[in-house]
Amino acid sequence: MTLSLPWAVFSSPGPLLFQLGPFALRWYGLLIALAVFVGLLLATRLGRRRGIEPALIADLLPLLVAGAVIGARIYYVALEWRQYRSHWIDALAIWRGGIAIHGALLGGLLVTVVYCRWRRQSVWMLLDVLVPAVALGQSIGRWGNFFNSEAFGLPTDLPWKLTIPVQNRPIQFVDSETFHPTFLYESIWNLGVCVLLLSLFRAASRGRIQLPSGALSCIYLMAYSSGRLWIEALRLDPLCLLSQPPFCEGGLRMAQLVSLLLIALGSLGLWWLYGQRRPLPDPGANAASSLP
Repeated sequence: MTLSLPWAVFSSPGPLLFQLGPFALRWYGLLIALAVFVGLLLATRLGRRRGIEPALIADLLPLLVAGAVIGARIYYVALEWRQYRSHWIDALAIWRGGIAIHGALLGGLLVTVVYCRWRRQSVWMLLDVLVPAVALGQSIGRWGNFFNSEAFGLPTDLPWKLTIPVQNRPIQFVDSETFHPTFLYESIWNLGVCVLLLSLFRAASRGRIQLPSGALSCIYLMAYSSGRLWIEALRLDPLCLLSQPPFCEGGLRMAQLVSLLLIALGSLGLWWLYGQRRPLPDPGANAASSLP
């Protein structure tokens, strides 16, 4: 896969980084590991500003990753069950692909809620330090789609068009060579969401704005979902309800439906949080330190 820009041309080396005997390291796996590591560093730093012990976040991380992966797979298999109903054992073969970010978010949320109840921590406060890291991790992880030649959009001749190998093109567009790099759109959008959340976090820590516990999580839902709503309209591999890709004719694109629901939930959450006049989080002893 080649990403063409006005000043350069990037060619994907393929999904495999290297292979040594039976051991293979794929770009997607490396990027996911990098996203988790960077997310841990960011969440830990933000947690200190809220008086959350680094060990609390470190202990949550493996559970969070496991919950996200399981949730992402269950969500995908549930919507694509027609592929697995005759060979249901294949639903366990996650290494063959097939995960969905909305399932990952739901799985991660459930794990975080249970973990907070177990450790007697504030769910809202912990979520608020996690969501900027989640947005940054999404931005990094999306580049795995580049190496896998997947998650691209409709054909286009724009300067930043993406060249897709013929074996990865949908049969309806086998004669088209260049497509929208929707993975890139979402990567940039998620990076912008991370910057927005960090800016609000910094402003709240300095007393410039009032940000009750949970508000940052609601803003993440609204900001991320707003981008996914229009990006999903371009993609040729949507998860569809009661229909088939690439256009979900006669059905619904699930990511758009869920995005609308999350925008509504985020809006209602902000209305409730500010209407209830919930207490502001304690910025902690390190409030004067700089943020990334």
